[in-house]
Amino acid sequence: MTDKDGKKPLGLGGGTARPGQVKQSFSHGRTHAVVVETKRKRVVVPAAKPAAGGAASSSSNTGDPSRRPAGISDAEMERRLAALRAAKAREHEDNARRAEEERQREEDRQRRREEMEAKEREERAREEALRLKAEEEARAAREAAEAKVAAAAARKADVLGTQRRQPAAPEPEAPVAKPAARKTDRAAPAAAAEPAAAVPGEDRTAAARPGLSPRKTDRERDDRAAERDRGSKRGDEGRRAGKLTLSDAISDEGGRQRSLAAMKRKQEKARQKALGFGQKAEKQVRDVQLPETIVVSELANRMAERAADVVKVLMKMGMMVTMNQSIDADTAELVIEEFGHRAVRVSDSDVEQVIATDVDKDEDLLPRPPVVTIMGHVDHGKTSLLDAIRKTSVVSGEAGGITQHIGAYQVTTASGQQITFLDTPGHAAFTSMRARGAQVTDIVVLVVAADDAVMPQTVEAINHAKAAKVPMIIAINKVDKPDANPQKVRTDLLQHEIVVEAMSGDVQDVEVSAKTGKGLDELLEAILLQAEILELRANPDRPAQGAVIEAKLDVGRGPVATVLVQNGTLKRGDIFVVGEQWGKVRALVNDLGDRVDEAGPSVPVEVLGLTGTPQAGDTLNVVATEAQAREIVDYRVKTTRDKRAAAGAATTLEQLMAKAKADLSVAELPVLVKADVQGSAEAIVQALEKVGNDEVRVRILHSGVGAITDSDVILAEASNAPIIGFNVRANATARASAQQKGVEIRYYSIIYDLIDDIRQAASGLLKAEVRENFIGYAKILQVFRITGVGNVAGCLVTEGVARRSAGVRLLRDNVVIHEGTLKTLKRFKDEVKEVISGQECGMAFERYEDVREGDVIEIFEREEVQRKLT
Repeated sequence: MTDKDGKKPLGLGGGTARPGQVKQSFSHGRTHAVVVETKRKRVVVPAAKPAAGGAASSSSNTGDPSRRPAGISDAEMERRLAALRAAKAREHEDNARRAEEERQREEDRQRRREEMEAKEREERAREEALRLKAEEEARAAREAAEAKVAAAAARKADVLGTQRRQPAAPEPEAPVAKPAARKTDRAAPAAAAEPAAAVPGEDRTAAARPGLSPRKTDRERDDRAAERDRGSKRGDEGRRAGKLTLSDAISDEGGRQRSLAAMKRKQEKARQKALGFGQKAEKQVRDVQLPETIVVSELANRMAERAADVVKVLMKMGMMVTMNQSIDADTAELVIEEFGHRAVRVSDSDVEQVIATDVDKDEDLLPRPPVVTIMGHVDHGKTSLLDAIRKTSVVSGEAGGITQHIGAYQVTTASGQQITFLDTPGHAAFTSMRARGAQVTDIVVLVVAADDAVMPQTVEAINHAKAAKVPMIIAINKVDKPDANPQKVRTDLLQHEIVVEAMSGDVQDVEVSAKTGKGLDELLEAILLQAEILELRANPDRPAQGAVIEAKLDVGRGPVATVLVQNGTLKRGDIFVVGEQWGKVRALVNDLGDRVDEAGPSVPVEVLGLTGTPQAGDTLNVVATEAQAREIVDYRVKTTRDKRAAAGAATTLEQLMAKAKADLSVAELPVLVKADVQGSAEAIVQALEKVGNDEVRVRILHSGVGAITDSDVILAEASNAPIIGFNVRANATARASAQQKGVEIRYYSIIYDLIDDIRQAASGLLKAEVRENFIGYAKILQVFRITGVGNVAGCLVTEGVARRSAGVRLLRDNVVIHEGTLKTLKRFKDEVKEVISGQECGMAFERYEDVREGDVIEIFEREEVQRKLT
């Protein structure tokens, strides 16, 4: 088969293809027949297996070789047949499994269908019972209404019979019956529709027969009066409202009647009541805590009422307020009484009562690890000693080899007991940190270098420990050095009322070496012995309470506080208040950097989830709800603001003027400080405030924690101040802004380098000291009068040298008469710059001519000497 060009068309290959025809359909009913080739499916039929014991053939049991595809060996054929059989076996297994699964699914469907049918039957039975009950009630009501209708019809028949027996009333008196017809206007339609039932025994065809007499019957008069009454009522109300029922027909009350929908609602309500649904909850009367002022929305929340309802009540009282505005306690009390609640007046300070610590019972207290603070002079080996105990290397990570933060660690001894260590810095700038460490500790380990003895910060640490009434253990460090003298340390401590056990005192002392590890076990034993004497116990099953050791602002984690838990157990999800901040514990990180779910007494952890960075030294308390936390924080912020305002208001106008005058005479060096942690920022501020004297001082514009931001650069530019970054850096925006605005940013990692640079910068603001150096004396021998110049003194330089640029004083009888400069200095007739001792010269003063023979001229030079702060 070929196409129009004589070429063979594209086929599917092989001799099994055969031509076919496909009909293509297009739009508008057009079709086109296309010739295609279809390929037959080749079927391979395996040969039957030979009978057992039969004669073997050359093709074995793989079938007829003549029917086998070319290039297929006997082994390959056998493998393919085995694979085919395995596939069929798997297919049978899959079919069986699917059939079993389908059967189970069908059983599940059948079971669910039966359960649903049972539920539907129960529901139908319940509904049928309710329907029968409602029908029974309706039938009883209908029978009662029919009985009332029959009684009313009987009464009316008696009345009509009485009227019929009386003489007929004249025509003009017909309207007199109108009130009676109006009174029974709902019964009139029924009477008009069924006259035979309304008046038994009356001639029904009397009104329909022609030729009636002009006198109307009583029945016609009553019907006409009823019709007039109905027409007037229809004109007044527009249309008859509702549907007429038997109960309405016999009712003597007029007015609007219940509609069919209202009756259905009533029946539905009765049905719901019978089922126990739709019961309106009884209003709960609450005791509402009422402070001096309260926001409307918070008042609604405490009463469990809608805020819109509270605003509506206030508007009725004449107060146009929104739910976000505050109202006073008297108004709030009226609102509370309006809603039926009870108001309980509280003061603002009462919000702190929720965190009041209760006294724990003796049976609830359990032993807790001791909290030990390492204190001492700078570079006496405090951190190295703690490293040796922890077997870590923290010193290498400290800038300048000194500790600048309070580090909190927990150590497990060989006996399995735990000890919490706090490592405080020893530099003089970190006084507040050492004081804070002594306040939260149980035991103070005072580290004193054996080759250096007692130093200023050692004395300061002793005073902090005594003020906190904390027992001390003396660790005499660096005993491995050749010049170590532990006995001198013990003797020096006597000057500060510290008597060690080696000198018959009650303070333990241990000789240790952080480098060789000597005495470390004895030190841990001394700590555990002291802890056993103190009987340290706490209740872990109560809301947590702790102290903030350090706080910082982490770029990735936000505000982070290092907290030492002192009582209770701090858990993830707890809501807490710390200083003027609050938060919800998002994560707890221990000293090893691992996340934990809870922290018990004496455990230091980093707490994440604060709303802001707290102050180091603040107390952390766990509260029940976020509302309580917000109330406490708002009260504390308000109290701090009021104290600040009160301090400003107490200043008199005279004091302000005196302070302004003093500020004008004192040069200021403005500085903006940003540090990595709150403790470092506090130490830097305290150290910088001590820099200066009566002439110059350092003014801290702002101090905080975290990276240097664009707002810091803006503040520094406005005050022309440098930015000091301590272990922090400026972000990209702040760097670009500082470069553009010319703001200097200086980075430090060692605190004493920072203080030295600031002291040097502040020294530049000091006025230079002016010193006078006397360089010569001259005596006036004779005075000459020269025209155009004035009086000229002929002098003899008796001492030193006389210079034209120097300053001069005129002395007469050793009294200074004039101080000024020289107008001219001549040697013979020439103007010279200087004249040495023993030579004569002529001198003329600038704007002064009262010179006499015998006067002495003192010649001096002024020199400015730059002063420095000490």
